[in-house]
Amino acid sequence: MQEGSLIPRFGRARRDPSLAVLEGFHPLKHALRFGANVVEVVCDDAAQLDQLAARLAPDLAEQLRRLAHEVEPAVFAQLAPLRPTTGVIALAERRAVDPAVVLAADRPEPVVLLEDPRDLGNMGACVRVAAAADIAGVLSSGSHDPWSPDALRGAAGLHFAVPVARIAQLDELDGGGRTLLALDPGGEPIAPAELPARALLAFGTERYGLSDELLARADERISIPMRAGVSSLNLATSVAAVLFAWRLSPRAPGSARR
Repeated sequence: MQEGSLIPRFGRARRDPSLAVLEGFHPLKHALRFGANVVEVVCDDAAQLDQLAARLAPDLAEQLRRLAHEVEPAVFAQLAPLRPTTGVIALAERRAVDPAVVLAADRPEPVVLLEDPRDLGNMGACVRVAAAADIAGVLSSGSHDPWSPDALRGAAGLHFAVPVARIAQLDELDGGGRTLLALDPGGEPIAPAELPARALLAFGTERYGLSDELLARADERISIPMRAGVSSLNLATSVAAVLFAWRLSPRAPGSARR
C-alpha cells in the first residue's frame, strides 16, 4: 500500500457521496457488525487495535486483523481533521436508502424525521438512539448530509443498523400512509400507549422548532412533559425520550415479553 496516496484518498472520501468515513473503533465495529462493505481499514498501531478488539468486540477480532493496515503515526494523523484516539480509521460503502421505501415499510415501528438539523454530532446521536430503539428509519431535511463523517462519529457507525436518508422537500413525506406527529411545545402531552403504529415523528431544532409548513401538514401535535421554566431539550435527548417512551409502551413489538 502506498502510504503517500492515503492522505488524498481519505481527503476525497470525505466529499464522496458513495463512501462513509468511519473515524474510530466504535464506528468501525458497528459498521462491520451490521454488514457494511468496509473497503479500507488503517491503524497506527496494529497491536493496540488487536487489544481493543479483544476487549470490546471479540466477535470481530479476526476480521479486523485481516482488514487493518498499519501505517506510520505521522501519516495516520493526517487522515482526519482530528486524529481518532483509538488509532483506527476506515472507509465503507454507504447504504443506498430510498426515503419512499422507508416510509412505505409495513413494520409497525415509527420513522423519525429531523427537520433541518444544524449540528452534525447531534444528528448522529439521533441515529444512534434510533438504532438502539430499532425503529424503521431516520430521515432528515436541510443542507446537512446525515452520512457526513461527523454524523457517523456521533452515531458510532450505527447508520448501518437503521435506514438513514435525506429528503429534498417535504412533499416526499406524502407517501406511505403514516400518521405525522409533530413534536411541538403546544401539543398534547405524549401518551405512549396511544401512539399509532407506523407513526412519522417530526422533530425540529432546539432554537426554531418545526417549520410552519411542517406543522400545517401534521395530523397531530404532541409534546414532552417538562418542568416549568425549562424551555427545550437537546434534539437527541428529545428523540430518545419519545422513542423509548414508545419502546416501553404496551403497543411496541415485544412488549408482552417485557
